[in-house]
Amino acid sequence: MTALGFLYPGHSGEDDYPRIEQLLGSDIRLDVVHTDIGEDAHRVDALREMGSAERLAEGMEGLRLAGADTVVWACTSGSFVYGWEGAQEQVRNLARLGGMPASSTSFAFVHAARELGVRRVAVGATYPEDVAALFADFLRAGGLEVVATRSSGIVTAAEVGTWGEEEVLTLARSADGPDAEAVLLPDTALHTAAHLSLLEKSLSKPVLTANQVSVWEGLRLADRRVNAPTLGALFTREPLVQA
Repeated sequence: MTALGFLYPGHSGEDDYPRIEQLLGSDIRLDVVHTDIGEDAHRVDALREMGSAERLAEGMEGLRLAGADTVVWACTSGSFVYGWEGAQEQVRNLARLGGMPASSTSFAFVHAARELGVRRVAVGATYPEDVAALFADFLRAGGLEVVATRSSGIVTAAEVGTWGEEEVLTLARSADGPDAEAVLLPDTALHTAAHLSLLEKSLSKPVLTANQVSVWEGLRLADRRVNAPTLGALFTREPLVQA
């Protein structure tokens, strides 16, 4: 049994994780520990506080007790608002605290895009424009070319958590363009696990979503690979041969 640990802020889209656990259909356990979200606001100061070392440290004890093998800070905005270097320091602290491999959703997007061999991406963000722009900057720091960014201007994770299939599909379509090799939908408050097949069929290209890439990142850290076609192209490809 491989136990993947996730620090998840608050309560919005966390039911994606038991759904994904079922879809993996393997000896994989997803352990989710909720961290204190503080103020529910897609605002830089609030997001930095949500991702603070103190808040994450409180959650790590729960994952240690659960016997997790890896940890992913399952929050995109609470990591990329620190910038590339700051987000690296954030996961280094988690690794030290937990004594296990660590990462975050923001890095998971970059690693997943590399896994798929795509460089030009479009972003469909639930966030306000200034926060969406910070995510685009983070992706560029990771070597990706952001060809388009679509902002929905939503301030709270609670509102994002109410979105269903129609809203998710509309966001993805509005972000997509002919130059994009893949479409990225950040925000772990967004329910996407049930819609991945529809999204990729509709756009005819890979779609990467926050909870999806978070789980894939946990598997990557644990050196596990699971074939799960309903979770999109990311879960069906063979490993790329590195030169």
